[in-house]
Amino acid sequence: MDLLQFEKEYRVHVYETGPDGKLNLYSLFNYMQDIASDHAVKLGFGRDDLLRDNHFWVLSRIYVVIDKWPLWTDTIKIRTWPNGTDKVFALRNYEVSDPDGRHIASGTSSWLILDRNTKRVQRPDSTLTHYNFDLHTNISPVRYAEKINAASDNGILSPIYRIKVSDLDVNLHTNNVNYLKWVSDSYHLDFIMNNEAQSAEINYLAESMSDEEIFIRTSFDKENENFCNHSIFRTNDNKELCRIRIEWKKNNNK
Repeated sequence: MDLLQFEKEYRVHVYETGPDGKLNLYSLFNYMQDIASDHAVKLGFGRDDLLRDNHFWVLSRIYVVIDKWPLWTDTIKIRTWPNGTDKVFALRNYEVSDPDGRHIASGTSSWLILDRNTKRVQRPDSTLTHYNFDLHTNISPVRYAEKINAASDNGILSPIYRIKVSDLDVNLHTNNVNYLKWVSDSYHLDFIMNNEAQSAEINYLAESMSDEEIFIRTSFDKENENFCNHSIFRTNDNKELCRIRIEWKKNNNK
């Protein structure tokens, strides 16, 4: 496999599964974040490489479509590759399969490079732009993440949650996967046992830090009740931090 494509195996551990015994949604996103980080290092665009110019990566949008969910002790393969740039976004694709090559999931993500001091978005390096394939061909397994709608104003409000040290990443901001974990924890157990996620799309809008308080607003889509929209807000300024849209389907295995 050439340098532009990178593959890793992941074994599903018991602590990465939910009460239904399947890989949970946020652990899948953790895998994708992990392999993206490793591949960026190999390509010369890792965290330390960017820090030399006082820059850092920020995940802006991500979209994943899941055909089947791995179980505890299953081994999966994730393949990833950069797909060039779209204006200020650096694009990355993912394919997930079992060891025999059977398809499990596909994903796409859009990343930004920020200046550490000013927090201003930086233009991607010209080398990243050279990875720019034709974005309108089947090179991309699924569409790229789009701007999604906020949860409706009359949506259900979660209890207030205070951000803990364990929620933070190395930049002292909330780890992007934890927004999805907070949303996953807002569902009732009965719903999780009887439904499984078919797709998930996230827009990251602003950063959050330790000891800040957040709440989640949730509403089901009026046109298609299989979709559930979530908006995460910070309480002290009512700033919307993140939007998450999950498509659910009934679990036919029960």
